[in-house]
Amino acid sequence: MNILILQASPRANGNTAWMAEEYKNAAEAAGHKVTLVNVSRKKIAGCLACEYCHNKGNGACIQKDDMQELYPLMAEAEVLVLAAPIYYFTLCAQIQAPIQRMYCVNAPTKVKKMALLMSSYSPGVYSGATAEYHDIRNYWHAEDSGIVTAKIDEQKTDETKAKIQAIVNNL
Repeated sequence: MNILILQASPRANGNTAWMAEEYKNAAEAAGHKVTLVNVSRKKIAGCLACEYCHNKGNGACIQKDDMQELYPLMAEAEVLVLAAPIYYFTLCAQIQAPIQRMYCVNAPTKVKKMALLMSSYSPGVYSGATAEYHDIRNYWHAEDSGIVTAKIDEQKTDETKAKIQAIVNNL
């Protein structure tokens, strides 16, 4: 399968980046094609709600920023993995911009499965992000292949690595 991982941590060696890399390694070992993009390093603005995409743009956004690199990747992805640190009860801003900018195409047509990887310092802070993920997944008619969370004492552990392997096995 063609897998796209959108990794949103600004910390290159952080816990979320580790989770995304573990997913990538497991998926590649299983024979999948994987593209991992650190969206926190991209210049992607939020949606302007200008409706250009639904009028003159014919599905193309008027903004010409780094999101232009992601549109073709999203168009070809069969599996989309969102990897985000949770700073304050919901998906971080770095991943929100690419998600919101998918408005111009409505839904990536080839995405059939999704997964969510989240890390946080605290337990019990994942419900908002999880609800948003399920709403997006349901709207895109994508199957849930799994969610892995890692609070401070679960980060970069063999147990978390095994959980990630399990959702890769779910593909």
